[in-house]
Amino acid sequence: MVAEQDRGGAFYGRRKGHRLRDNHARLIAEVLPRLRLPAGADPLDLPGLFPHPVSDIWLEIGFGGGEHLLARARENPDVGFIGCEPFVNGMAKLLAGVEEHGVSNLRVWDDDAVRVLPRLPAGSIGRVFVLYPDPWPKRRHRKRRFIGLETLAALARIMRPGAELRFATDIDDYAAWTLARVARSGLFDWQAERADDWRRPWAGWPGTRYEAKALREGRSPMYLTFVRR
Repeated sequence: MVAEQDRGGAFYGRRKGHRLRDNHARLIAEVLPRLRLPAGADPLDLPGLFPHPVSDIWLEIGFGGGEHLLARARENPDVGFIGCEPFVNGMAKLLAGVEEHGVSNLRVWDDDAVRVLPRLPAGSIGRVFVLYPDPWPKRRHRKRRFIGLETLAALARIMRPGAELRFATDIDDYAAWTLARVARSGLFDWQAERADDWRRPWAGWPGTRYEAKALREGRSPMYLTFVRR
């Protein structure tokens, strides 16, 4: 994730959890290299990443176990998807779903998202998902939160006017933090007109494992939709 100001290249968060099962280790070794975005510093030819023409390209940053990303890719086969997730166990879970369902419109980045954002062409992304990012609840750690003024500027650059930024959290303070920084950036408009607009998930919402845990523990999700000006 990225701090609100320049973090000097620091990465915050885990890259590995428990030992991978044999099949997941195979997916990381064999399938990940095929779906990983090309390395380097050159701008990416996004339409050329996919084996068939795509009508739009959507980006999910920090997809966790990949439940949402996989569901959206399967229900929108004409859209190209890019998923960013440095946590190897989450990547393995996504790759298992890709293999099981034969998903072909999905590419991944297994490193910090901020390292690939500069390589995405301006105005190339039609929708961005940031779902349940690490809230870093301690005050001294809040600078590590993904949503910040620099990140919003980076996202606005790659999003075309009218593109949606969808953000979900179960932490009240993070929702307020995000709303304040979006307003300060002047780059997006919040779409909510009534409370139900942020209490109810988006159409076709598949949920995530993290959200299910939050609900079990009594926390209420919030779904914020912003449109690029």
